[in-house]
Amino acid sequence: MNDRTYHIPVMLQACIEGLSIKPGGTYVDLTFGGGGHSREILKKLDSGHLFGFDQDEDAMANAPEDERFTFVQANFRDLKKYLRLYGITEVDGILADLGISSHQIDEPSRGFSTRFEGDLDMRMNQADPLTAAKLLNSAEEGELHRIFGQYGEIKNAKSLANAVVRSRELSPILRTEDFVGLLERYAPRGKSHKYFAQAFQALRIVVNDELGALTEMLEQSCSLLKKGGRLVVMSYHSLEDRLVKNFINKGKFHGEVEKDFYGNLIRPLQPISRKAIVAEPTEVAQNKRARSAKLRIAEKR
Repeated sequence: MNDRTYHIPVMLQACIEGLSIKPGGTYVDLTFGGGGHSREILKKLDSGHLFGFDQDEDAMANAPEDERFTFVQANFRDLKKYLRLYGITEVDGILADLGISSHQIDEPSRGFSTRFEGDLDMRMNQADPLTAAKLLNSAEEGELHRIFGQYGEIKNAKSLANAVVRSRELSPILRTEDFVGLLERYAPRGKSHKYFAQAFQALRIVVNDELGALTEMLEQSCSLLKKGGRLVVMSYHSLEDRLVKNFINKGKFHGEVEKDFYGNLIRPLQPISRKAIVAEPTEVAQNKRARSAKLRIAEKR
């Protein structure tokens, strides 16, 4: 499968430049997908090595046949464990392009998109037991209220949760079109597409424990990076970006940054740019996914 049809990388050159690649270095692409970022990294390596992580087995078909590349089918929350299996205890750079790939969105059977009819699946790793349908049909009303409000930032989350519970008592909500049909009755006038996306995002985040995995990955990245090594993370919604921003700027996810006796900030990473990098208007026009992307780059102190 062509990597451009599988997934179009956002801000590709900015990501590669952010890694500040050394030809003999060791790098990790935590979201391999179509392999677009990995192929660009390999162009800059000679004696170096690249590890590409992806929990979705579909991505394995895009792995390049290159002795400098190793594909690891695993969730990036297990980054440290799998690298240790290959004898790697420190790396020069880590790249993560968060969220879902274009391939996952455009495959109706995966259930990620409101545009297609299909099973409400939403698993990035299809060996995992929890699907979006199972979550919708088994979670208590209070839990659904929390999920829609916290992860979808939906204003009428309580009403929607109640509607889901009443609807599933009559008939299970098993397919994307079932859920969209329910959502249509609660979406604000003129903003239905955004509302659908928020509700689907909320389910996807919980099904894949995306924020938990991101938190674990960020914590592991600090101990893996060599001094001067780079962390490059691109996120697509505020919940992800807030975690990345806080960790880079404060060395933790909540609270204020700590200081030493002399007033120096105690944090393992140094931000390379004060603000998040965003895509140019020309790229956004060509790739809608770039519209919400925020790129943050940090260096190990």
